[in-house]
Amino acid sequence: MKTVGYGIIGCGMISEIHAKALSEIPEAKLIAGFDPVPGRAAAFGEKFGCIGYDNFEEFLANSDIEAVTVATPSGLHLQGALGAINAGKNVIVEKPIEITLERVDQIIKAAEEKGVILGGIFHSRYFEIPQLIKKTIESGRLGTIAMADAQVKWYRSQEYYDSGKWRGTWALDGGGALMNQSIHAIDLLSWFMGPIKEISGRCETLAHERIEVEDTAVATCRFENGALGVIEGTTCAWPGFLKRIEICGSEGTIVMEEESLKVWEMKNPTPEDEEIVRKYIGKESAQNGGAGDPSTLGYEGHKLELEDFTAAVRDKRKPLVDGYEARKAVEIIEAIYKSSKLGGKVVTLPLEV
Repeated sequence: MKTVGYGIIGCGMISEIHAKALSEIPEAKLIAGFDPVPGRAAAFGEKFGCIGYDNFEEFLANSDIEAVTVATPSGLHLQGALGAINAGKNVIVEKPIEITLERVDQIIKAAEEKGVILGGIFHSRYFEIPQLIKKTIESGRLGTIAMADAQVKWYRSQEYYDSGKWRGTWALDGGGALMNQSIHAIDLLSWFMGPIKEISGRCETLAHERIEVEDTAVATCRFENGALGVIEGTTCAWPGFLKRIEICGSEGTIVMEEESLKVWEMKNPTPEDEEIVRKYIGKESAQNGGAGDPSTLGYEGHKLELEDFTAAVRDKRKPLVDGYEARKAVEIIEAIYKSSKLGGKVVTLPLEV
């Protein structure tokens, strides 16, 4: 079976997650890493047994690299993605795919014009429980869904924000507790429920200093299917708790924490429901999502997504999370920021770009 050669743009903390994930995919091979900071790519290459480049053009000229992961600070995703796309590489970008819709659309357009495959990292979709929830919602088993909520009550120390000049800035982080930490839960909520029609939010900086962005945010929304929802995101909740999603309907309710199932209650249970309860309820998640410390983030989700992206490159098909799918969470967050700036005024989606 064909092996897909990978390069990684950006050799910071998240690049190691990408490298570890790729090392466990038989059809993928890490060829090289690139970072402009002197010595960083060389150290990365030595650690993971690949070439380390500090020259971007030389990195892109390596013909063994067929696909690239972009693991730079969020506001630099456009630069790395466009460079790789223009060099004819297939590209998958860490979340958020970019920090504004205008920049996201530049990446999508470039990939379509060049005819390369584009993906965005939203690995939570690939775990077994979210897949089961998605299938169940689509089947109509929950009846009329009335409420759907996403809660991300994490903790980040002041030292976390002080550790990099880009952290907590609009230019490079693109936002705070929503754009950086809560975006996976927001993506899942949107994936489960479909498009949001209206949203109203408030964003505040309450417990951290020297950051431009929010560390706490709350939004209420109305989905196109009529359901109401709440999005909560903070990095002020010591010691940090697993992300939680609740879907409540007239015929059933499902609650998940991280990638574990907490509630599976159906009005008219079937033997299949009984088996789901037996198999999953009470089983704690092996993932903690980095709720209190980003350095504890596992790589299993990235492995699942990069397996799909590798197969997409090999088979010349769309991945589960393509550029358009990765765009959706950015649009929701941008709408919340817009509403907050307007004092909580209701904003209608889709947004004009």
